[in-house]
Amino acid sequence: MTTNEVKRPTVGMALVPITLALLIFIVGIGVLQFQAELMLIFAGVLFAIFAVLYGHKWVTILTVMGEKIKTALPAILILFSIGLLIGTWMVSGTIPFFVFYGLEIINPSHLYVLAFIVTAIVSTCTGTSWGAAGTIGVALMSIAQTMDLSMAITAGAVVSGAYFGDKLSPLSDTTNMSSLAAGSNLYEHIKHMMYTSIPSSIIAVIVFYFVGLQIDSNPAQVTSIDEMLNGISELFNLNPIVLLPAVIVISGSLMKKNPLIVLFCSAVTAMIVALLFQNATVANLFTSAVEGFNTEMLGVAPDLISEDIQELLNRGGLYSMYNATFFVFCAFFFASALEVSQALNVILEKVITYLRSIGSVIFASLLTGFTVINCTSNALVTYFLIKDIYGDVYKKRNLHPTNLSRSMEDSVTITEALMPWTVSGVFMATTLGVGNFEFMPWAIFNLGGIVFSALYGFLAPYTNSFGIRKLDETVNEKESSQRAG
Repeated sequence: MTTNEVKRPTVGMALVPITLALLIFIVGIGVLQFQAELMLIFAGVLFAIFAVLYGHKWVTILTVMGEKIKTALPAILILFSIGLLIGTWMVSGTIPFFVFYGLEIINPSHLYVLAFIVTAIVSTCTGTSWGAAGTIGVALMSIAQTMDLSMAITAGAVVSGAYFGDKLSPLSDTTNMSSLAAGSNLYEHIKHMMYTSIPSSIIAVIVFYFVGLQIDSNPAQVTSIDEMLNGISELFNLNPIVLLPAVIVISGSLMKKNPLIVLFCSAVTAMIVALLFQNATVANLFTSAVEGFNTEMLGVAPDLISEDIQELLNRGGLYSMYNATFFVFCAFFFASALEVSQALNVILEKVITYLRSIGSVIFASLLTGFTVINCTSNALVTYFLIKDIYGDVYKKRNLHPTNLSRSMEDSVTITEALMPWTVSGVFMATTLGVGNFEFMPWAIFNLGGIVFSALYGFLAPYTNSFGIRKLDETVNEKESSQRAG
């Protein structure tokens, strides 16, 4: 083989780098807990060498990587914007306002279930999981920290709620793009997702409710909450005006304005609010936006502020997202080398030849979606790849495109946040302060989607295809409407 001759690997050869990459991820990240960035680089180099051995050029990998970064630039900018938002919302008193009244109103036994419900409402209204987790999610995590509750369970509830809206909101970009890629109507797509979303949500609510009932309030916990309330009230002027930045985010999302513009306007508004109502200088405002908020900015002596309050409030800023942004570049290097090597494509094409039943087709598409999003961290690319691979297979099995679009959401949209080597996974772990593998068992909604999708497929022969929409149903509906007309 010459270096100028491009060839596709055989299935046997393609399995070699795939297996080695899985070992790198599972052992390196999962078992030995090495830095995910370095493991991604190692796996990327592995696929790059494999691609070069089969005739591809190094410059091709760099070109593909550049295209991926170009398409992901809006997400990277949103990543920075969330850091900016957290820092400015802290100095303005917006997040402290939510924390203060949350501590006063919320019963610790109900925090987990409320974390799921409240975040689900916000994400449905805004259509963004990142926005919901980066705003109300941060406040809920702060409340849980003050109440000495499980950060992992709270993070799991926040992630579950955040992706409820990201999956079902007509404002969500992933909801729109998955239906577009599969060729299904947006609202039919959302309606069909109820089959997996409703049971997943019910289970999440039940689990979070009963786990919360096991919480026992103790005097130390009550004292800690009182100290936090006193500390926050001393630091901030908590009047309703500080909610204005949050109102801008929700209103802008509902009006379908550009998210970057909305987040920036909210951050600027928060800075103005901080200047008018908090004891902050102009220099403090910019420092909060870039380096993150610090309680010392508000003119209170550090020795008068407890370490718990400082740990709770000192966060945010553009710098807080630098590590996550660097991770994006590592992830796209890996994804580019994988794509050019063609190793995954060869294996998937072989797998399709063995698919016979509805259950096997749906399960294979779910597994493929989960695998590809973990390899690419790019939902849009994954959607269209899944459509190219499984579109005709679904049609041959008389399956409506809404089944495919639902499988995309259940295996791609809501699972990406669970793994520490994906862009969304890094964002959630960084923003909420809890490792992915720690909150993953409690991200019940995210786990439920792929489980129920697979169950409907495998049980179709015994349930008269409950939860599965057939293509001939669409034909019958059109004929009925024509007769009625």
